[in-house]
Amino acid sequence: MAKPHFIFTKYTNSFSVHVDNLEQLSVQQIQQIEAFVSERNGIFDFNTYTFVIKKRLEFNEFILLLEHILLEAVCEEKILKIQQKSKVEFGKFKGMFYSDIPDAYLLWLKSNYRGKDRSIIEAEVSFRSI
Repeated sequence: MAKPHFIFTKYTNSFSVHVDNLEQLSVQQIQQIEAFVSERNGIFDFNTYTFVIKKRLEFNEFILLLEHILLEAVCEEKILKIQQKSKVEFGKFKGMFYSDIPDAYLLWLKSNYRGKDRSIIEAEVSFRSI
């Protein structure tokens, strides 16, 4: 029997989960997912195979919640690309958005830069999976 494959996306005050393989799941598994969503006052959209729950939750908390209710699933996190509002304030890419600078320079910054934009650099490296 296939395990549900959940793709978790966090928003500001809610989260959504796309069930990537819903058509491969048993009726019992689908009912268990529906009960999970219903108990949390969420909405399951069978047209898009996605459920939304209006609760602020981190990915690791979602996994713990699934373990607590004994729902075995494969989970992955989808990180939304939000246009960076921060610009590089130094060097040859000064004035460019961090999201627009080349991978090589971003990796160099990650290894060598210790300034105030460190978290922006790490987030961009993580998003690009480099």
